[in-house]
Amino acid sequence: MNMAFIGDADPFTASIPATKVELTVSCRNLLDRDTFSKSDPICVLYTQGIANKEWREFGRTEVIDNTLNPDFVRKFILDYFFEERQNLRFDLYDLDCKSDNLSRHDFLGQAFCTLGEIVGSLGSRLEKPLTGIPGKKCGTIIVRAEEVSNCRESVMLQFCGNKLDKKDFFGKSDPFLVFYRSNEDGSYTICHKTEVVKNTLDPVWQAFKIPVRALCNGDYDRSIKVEVYDWDRDGGHDFIGEFSTSYREMSRSQSQFHVYEVLNPKKKGKKKKKYQNSGTVTLLSCLVDTELSFLDYIRGGTQINFTVAIDFTASNGNPSQPTSLHYMSPYQLNDYAMALRAVGEIIQDYDSDKMFPALGFGAKLPPDGRVSHEFALNGNPQNPYCTGIEGVMEAYYQSLKSVRLYGPTHFSPVINHVARYASAVTDGSQYFILLIISDGVITDMAQTKESIVNASSLPMSIIIVGVGPAEFDEMIELDGDEERISSQGRYAERDIVQFVPFRDYIDRRGNHILSMARLAKEVLAEIPDQFLSYMRTRGIKPGPLPPPYTPCPPPAINPLLTRRVSRI
Repeated sequence: MNMAFIGDADPFTASIPATKVELTVSCRNLLDRDTFSKSDPICVLYTQGIANKEWREFGRTEVIDNTLNPDFVRKFILDYFFEERQNLRFDLYDLDCKSDNLSRHDFLGQAFCTLGEIVGSLGSRLEKPLTGIPGKKCGTIIVRAEEVSNCRESVMLQFCGNKLDKKDFFGKSDPFLVFYRSNEDGSYTICHKTEVVKNTLDPVWQAFKIPVRALCNGDYDRSIKVEVYDWDRDGGHDFIGEFSTSYREMSRSQSQFHVYEVLNPKKKGKKKKKYQNSGTVTLLSCLVDTELSFLDYIRGGTQINFTVAIDFTASNGNPSQPTSLHYMSPYQLNDYAMALRAVGEIIQDYDSDKMFPALGFGAKLPPDGRVSHEFALNGNPQNPYCTGIEGVMEAYYQSLKSVRLYGPTHFSPVINHVARYASAVTDGSQYFILLIISDGVITDMAQTKESIVNASSLPMSIIIVGVGPAEFDEMIELDGDEERISSQGRYAERDIVQFVPFRDYIDRRGNHILSMARLAKEVLAEIPDQFLSYMRTRGIKPGPLPPPYTPCPPPAINPLLTRRVSRI
């Protein structure tokens, strides 16, 4: 069996949910639709497909009889992806009869939100008015999110082999293990590969750590298949045999070794009675560790601050011409606007005041035509904040009308701009994300590298989206996935840059919603890990959770407004 593909497989490209989240729903002051008693409410949750925007029923709570203030017991458990916009709709009905057909019952109102909005609210508790019946106040819905605990476990495993089959003609075997988690449909996904131990039939592999969700997607009894191979230089690794286990089985062996027989089905078929096994693999240790997650920090009040920087250099083309990357068509968003909206609409759920600094670089500014590499899109250098993603879009369009595209393309001023803010709040209460959208060649490469190395010790991440047809060699170099970026002999403390060319994610059939979802998924996927690497290396623990919700009159001031640091 040829296993050449193993080396190329990335276990984490298969979409593993960041975690699972449990939603609890309560309502207050629902409409009374019954004549002789109060309503008998039920809540129905709908989720929305990314491509076709179709609402699908996800689940229903139980019915609670005779109340306008229900606290539903039945929870909704959803897969949570930081990098996706997960739209939700909650519909409330007064159940009048036994029918499952909702059109036979009285509608009490509905609320729309994203899963990120719930999670990103203070204490992961979102309160919204119910709407949907013209001229009526329908009451409020309260949705609380809690992370499902088994998603936060990691496990440290160590295995050794004993008397494995000899596969090499001249020497012994060079064995390694490949782990697969089983999927709902019976297929398998690779999730870990050990190192190769050379020239032995009794290998001891190094201990390795893996998230439990990657090993079994949080299902302790799901089958885990382990294949044993003899490594060959030409990539045609020889199959020695396999065994199956489960996370529950492995975690039980904390007190004693667990020995697995390695079986080769082909050999078993040929030798019938004589064949016993192709050796054994022993689980030497299994140590479970519960790690702090991204959501622990968000629930504890850490705010994500989002800043946009847009390239206004002349290489983008004249904005009044349809060939320009900045062309403002009345019919569709240009690539800059699409990238900005795709990333911004997801991040805004984690920023309580929804005020975003928006910067431009590489333009000549009115009235005197001076070139700037760090100007406020709204024209106010003292206060570059825009209200919401819509405000950023508006400021971007206004800038295109007033500034003159020029050059060169300097990245370091906008990186240093955000780094100044981030350096003032290193206690874990805030994390900064800078989105740079640009069409090509960086002209201050040495200074940009220095800025990134300096920023790598700060609570910030940088997303670079390349738009247009240019070669993006410099930008690829800044993305530290292959090799850690360095400047004058100093290496970045951690990888904080994610670069993607937008053209790789554009839907061929012209579905902009799908293009934007793909782009956001790619550029935001690394953010939670970059965020956690900063918090962990600094030993920063999440803030204390707000006290649990108990129904009471609303406070006089909005606590969200007091969470921000003063502007620098």
